[in-house]
Amino acid sequence: MTTVWNAAPMPSFPPTFADQVIAQPAPAQFEAFLDEHRGALNGCLDGLTEEQARRSLVASRTTLLGLVKHATFVEKVWFDQAVTGRSRAEIGIPARSEESFILDDGDTIATVQHAHREACEASRRAIRSLGLDDILHGHPRGPLPLRWVYLHVLRELAQHCGHADILREQIVNA
Repeated sequence: MTTVWNAAPMPSFPPTFADQVIAQPAPAQFEAFLDEHRGALNGCLDGLTEEQARRSLVASRTTLLGLVKHATFVEKVWFDQAVTGRSRAEIGIPARSEESFILDDGDTIATVQHAHREACEASRRAIRSLGLDDILHGHPRGPLPLRWVYLHVLRELAQHCGHADILREQIVNA
């Protein structure tokens, strides 16, 4: 005897982030994932006091405010220096990555978030006309395809989002 299953049709669900991203061409998929992480990292400062944003809970210079400031540095290294070939001094960023976490007296939640949003927008403009296989020649590591740069920045932002989650949880629940 054969059993026939009369399966009910699947319910209709609203499109998910994944559904929306999969439907996009590859460069837009990378941008969507980067933007998700950019927004999460920038938003880690929302609702905090200036003291909380600057609080150091680890031996390194890592603070929530410093993470977002560093993310601005990352945007400028990979989507300005690597694309244009301008030096870090010309761009106005530290020579070394470790220095990008250092907070100045003028760094506030508002100024750091604003600088980060501006850097992200400048990044989008810088690569708008490029394809994933276009080679970027401006980074000291040497020529790299834009696809590699997207993946590298996505990996770095994902790691920093994890750091921010842990630090924020410790600060908010203190």
